[in-house]
Amino acid sequence: MPRFSVIIPCFKVQGFLRECLDSVLEQSYRDIEVIAVDDCSPDGSGAILDAYAARDDRVRVLHLPENVGLGPARNAGLPHATGDYLLFLDSDDTLTPGALRALADRLAETDDPDVLVFDYARTYWWGGTRRNVLAHVLAESADGTFTAAERPQILDLLMVVWNKVYRRSFVEREGFAFPPGYYEDTPWTFPVLLSAGRIATLDRICLNYRQRRQGSILSTTSRKHFDIHAQYERVFAFVDARPELARWRPFLHTKMGEHCLDILAKPDRLPPSDRAEFFHRTAELFRAHRPEGARTPADLRVLERGYPAYVARSQGARAGRALARRAARVHTAAAGRLHRAGSALRTRRPLDPDLAVYSAFSHRGVLGDPAAIYHEARRIAPHLRGVWVLRDEELVPSLPPGTEHVILGSAAWRRVTERATFFVNNVNWPGTVPKRPGTVHIHTHQGTPLKYMGADLLGKPGARHGLDVPQMLRRADRWDHSLVANLHSELVWERAYPCHFASARTGSPRNDVLVRARNDKAAGAGFRLRHGIPAGHTVVLYAPTRRDYRRGGHVDRIDLARFAADLGAGHTLVVRLHPSLATGPARGMGLADLHRRGVLVDATDEPHVEDVLLAADLLVTDYSALMFDYAVLDRPVVVHADDLDAYAASRGLYFDITAEPPGHVSRSYRELAWLLASGTWRDEEAARLRAAFRTRFCAFDDGRAAERVVRTMMLGETMPGPVTVPGARAVPSGRDLLTPS
Repeated sequence: MPRFSVIIPCFKVQGFLRECLDSVLEQSYRDIEVIAVDDCSPDGSGAILDAYAARDDRVRVLHLPENVGLGPARNAGLPHATGDYLLFLDSDDTLTPGALRALADRLAETDDPDVLVFDYARTYWWGGTRRNVLAHVLAESADGTFTAAERPQILDLLMVVWNKVYRRSFVEREGFAFPPGYYEDTPWTFPVLLSAGRIATLDRICLNYRQRRQGSILSTTSRKHFDIHAQYERVFAFVDARPELARWRPFLHTKMGEHCLDILAKPDRLPPSDRAEFFHRTAELFRAHRPEGARTPADLRVLERGYPAYVARSQGARAGRALARRAARVHTAAAGRLHRAGSALRTRRPLDPDLAVYSAFSHRGVLGDPAAIYHEARRIAPHLRGVWVLRDEELVPSLPPGTEHVILGSAAWRRVTERATFFVNNVNWPGTVPKRPGTVHIHTHQGTPLKYMGADLLGKPGARHGLDVPQMLRRADRWDHSLVANLHSELVWERAYPCHFASARTGSPRNDVLVRARNDKAAGAGFRLRHGIPAGHTVVLYAPTRRDYRRGGHVDRIDLARFAADLGAGHTLVVRLHPSLATGPARGMGLADLHRRGVLVDATDEPHVEDVLLAADLLVTDYSALMFDYAVLDRPVVVHADDLDAYAASRGLYFDITAEPPGHVSRSYRELAWLLASGTWRDEEAARLRAAFRTRFCAFDDGRAAERVVRTMMLGETMPGPVTVPGARAVPSGRDLLTPS
């Protein structure tokens, strides 16, 4: 008996079917059976199914003599299922890599619940990906099993069949089946979730929900949308037949009204001549199933007032939106005139010589190089008033106690940026911040550049997608000082940003803490303690960067569960994604679930990357700038460059990192696993490579970079420059890729 029975109904999907089947059959978890139902498809879908069945005995094909529709086609597959759990997969969707293994592990962890709800991502025909916006519901319900009554928020998720697996004995005992019709998921999903004695969740993207360019069948204009009324009649009939579910009638009554009005609100769903009839049928259903004594929610009262009231409300809403748009345009134009007039006045106000404004990573908090400079200024120049710019109020709790701040765009922000003498940032300031005579703009950058930046991106259209390079350079014209940690950075920044700044050989302020902690065995203890890493464990930090050759930037280069397992006892895998991937689907592809289960530590949200670096005994990365910072610690690095050619072609590299790396290089996962298992990652050759790398890229990092910035650029004092590491050079001895092609 297999663990999973995957039922796949097929109709006119020959262009997507192979991808769907491959996503199932190529899973690492193989204890499955596939029941593919050819719903009398007029294209080549049936032949594709037969070809797969001929070469894989896990596939069984049913050819229906006539087209019956999605729900009945699923029913046709049910009697042939022998697995412990049922998974209904639409034939144009795909499972994500590792999905079945993750589902099996979660089922075992929760002792075989009736239903397991998992996450999904919408994938668009143009290449975009968007995670389920209610993914947090799954994460919040991860501590065991529950019923719908205990956690009713589970019913807020999309009411579809394909984001769940179902215990087959539960389905058979309750007699669940799919009705015919357009909205067949509704009378399946509500009864299943309301009847389940034990529900579990998996906060992991296990399915890619394809968004076709022409839309789904539910986005077409048709009278078939009237089917929604019959489907909710089935839901109410199910509840009426089970007295123990009577408490759900008010909820379902409201949900039905909202669902029907949502269909009516979409102008492309119903022919204009049918809209009034649809409203009247909805109102009749709403009245017929109104629970005794129930109060109608305000947004559904229009169903009681009639169709003219609904039309008036809809027209009023549209008119209101149009009026708001016109008012916004008028306001914007007027505000622009006032801003220009006000700017002329404000630029005459005297500068405050003791006021410094700081920002980091697009106003995300007290972070990076600007934070190191800020803290050093407070230590040696307490008379300097430091104010941080934040993008929104939600970031305020993350600030250190006593940190003065303003919100971007607020009146307070305008006041401090009009009077400040010093501007410290690692990202360009908004264009509304003028460069006044007497101000000092200190740009820290975000590390040593390996990939193309600034004007060099003009030759890489994919990498600069959505980036206005000329505007970027106009904003960079405000820089007075560009901080560099090595000669390589100095050369790159002066060409990538052809502006009028002066390069400052200060070192990287954020790396001062790494320099000082280089020989401190207790460094990183706070991070280890916070994440429960056992004493004596070897911490392996995996820090991949984003890919410009993939929309969204995320590519699964390594199976993280396998990587953690291959490291073996006495090791802890820590993963830190690129900041641009922190809020996208990347963490839902398994990382969040593996962290929850204790397989690894997800350090993506750690605000201070220095804490993560200090805790690591080994860095495994690809082309991340973190390697240049980590080299300051003089600890081993492995460069995993399995897609170097694709990365270099899409983004551009200033030099070949594999020619002069900070440690050993792996070109495949097999090579990476061998380097770690054999201990080669820390041999004499690794030390030799690391020493040469440090000589070149850590030349100015002496632990006094922040002090050097404060004293020389803010206080006007003199201070010796860093002692350059002997033998430091600006370009590699091998093939020089410094000049972009």
